[in-house]
Amino acid sequence: MAEPSIHKAAVVGVVGRTNAGKSTLVNRLVGEKVSIVSPVEQTTRNTVRGIVADPRGQLVLLDTPGLHKAVGTLGKLLNRMARRSSAGADILCVVFDASQEPQLEDTGWMQRVAKERTEKTVFVLNKADRSPFYETMFRDAWKEACAAREEEGPEPVWVKAIATTEGGANAVMDALFALAEEGEPLFPEDMVTDYPRKLAIADVIREKYLARLHQELPHELGIAVKSIAENTNRWDVKVDILVNRPSQKPIVIGRGAETVKYVRQCAERELKGIFGVKVALEMWVKVEPDWMKNERLLVEMGYMGEFV
Repeated sequence: MAEPSIHKAAVVGVVGRTNAGKSTLVNRLVGEKVSIVSPVEQTTRNTVRGIVADPRGQLVLLDTPGLHKAVGTLGKLLNRMARRSSAGADILCVVFDASQEPQLEDTGWMQRVAKERTEKTVFVLNKADRSPFYETMFRDAWKEACAAREEEGPEPVWVKAIATTEGGANAVMDALFALAEEGEPLFPEDMVTDYPRKLAIADVIREKYLARLHQELPHELGIAVKSIAENTNRWDVKVDILVNRPSQKPIVIGRGAETVKYVRQCAERELKGIFGVKVALEMWVKVEPDWMKNERLLVEMGYMGEFV
């Protein structure tokens, strides 16, 4: 009789500087979209849990906000989320954009791993299909980070990856399961995320705005889901779209309300696919000066939760 397969389980903190490809990698590993993706920096503003079901076991991926130079209350909260969620993980997965030379935030993560002697760490050199590819510079940066240690610590597992393709992410999956230990599943096998519905809805809306506006209004846009009224075949959702200044309001609404209509239609279509029910969005654009410094609003929008 064949030996029963060992079932593994682990919580994985997926960290790295902003726009390194963390959310893309998490979505690829999970097999479904659980985290919003955008070329705009600092897209991820909450810690999103993606749950990987595999014959080898279960991985719970914490897609964290990208580490960046913090400006203001929100920026500091995002950095704190990233650091604290990584501290509570079984495995640390640091994603680097290796199509660019190592940046300050990249070496910062290396120095932290070297200082804390994090035992189970995977360094993902993402965008391996790009040229140039700075693998040697990243490995040299790791050696420099280790030079200050009084004694040698555990070495990370290095993986080259292409987060946008299934095959390009398989090596990361293999490395994570190799480090995971035997254990029972942490979540039901059919779950792909335990991300709260209000935050998921807000993220989808913000992603559509980022795709529409690009760099025009990326970091001063807040989405607050005020209520969800559930009926059998329809959810009615009230949403406030927050901007800092009156001059930003016309940009978010668009001429003839073109922009807000486009965002609503795209978001409703995607949300129906996610939740399996028609989602009707009632969206109001409001001026809320310095909302990114307003702790009450930040709590309501999920930026001051369990990881803060």
